[in-house]
Amino acid sequence: MSAPPARVALVTGASRGIGAHIVAALLDDGWTVVGLSRSGQVTDGAEGLACDVTDAAAVEEAVRQVVDRHGRIDLLVNNAGLVETEQPLWEADVDEWWQVMVTNVKGPFLLMRAVVPHMIAGGGGRVVNLNSGSGTRESDVLTSYHASKSALARLTGGVALAGAEHGVRAFDLAPGVIESDMTHSMRMHQGRTDWTDPEDVKALVLAIAHGELDGFSGRFLRAGTDDLDLLRARSRAGLGEGERMLRLRPWGEDDPLRG
Repeated sequence: MSAPPARVALVTGASRGIGAHIVAALLDDGWTVVGLSRSGQVTDGAEGLACDVTDAAAVEEAVRQVVDRHGRIDLLVNNAGLVETEQPLWEADVDEWWQVMVTNVKGPFLLMRAVVPHMIAGGGGRVVNLNSGSGTRESDVLTSYHASKSALARLTGGVALAGAEHGVRAFDLAPGVIESDMTHSMRMHQGRTDWTDPEDVKALVLAIAHGELDGFSGRFLRAGTDDLDLLRARSRAGLGEGERMLRLRPWGEDDPLRG
């Protein structure tokens, strides 16, 4: 009997921080992992490709190389992201503000646009978008980052809806506050000592990858807060309309926008 085909994962922003943790977890779980980063550097055991995730041609070429080499992509983890300087919108540098939007929204869009057709051709797959609780609320000093994460949730939801009939599922995973170069650069985290354990992020990614949380397709999960056993049970039981999703909250029963 021939061995089953290797499971193939593609992870962006794979050279450091959360991306490196996710790559390591997938490798330990027996996945074939290809990591994308600007430098092409990844954790030992993974394959690295240099790629600017905001460049459509570069993304298409990287995905082509992965599929040519491995024949499939079963899991896409969109982790690459940026945060801007903390200041009110009217003081923001235009180019910096927009680059955050480009990286955090256009990047995942390009990756999903290139990868999902291969998932459909292969009978299905899963997409994990590294989102944030920031995407569910406003900020006085991080308007681009918060807006980008709200927009990313809409991309996740759109892929979850359109991909469902093809066996493609998509998830928003908020990693909590992992200690990294990015979080150390932010004034709001100066002096922080209660960092999210990377093991919590790794456990959620693996549970998604194994199909244990498919009931949360199109919805938010948060490392460091969510209990994995409870998530598994809720996934099996099913979730109602709007639960763990971005929705407008009406002021009450008489709000004409209710429903």
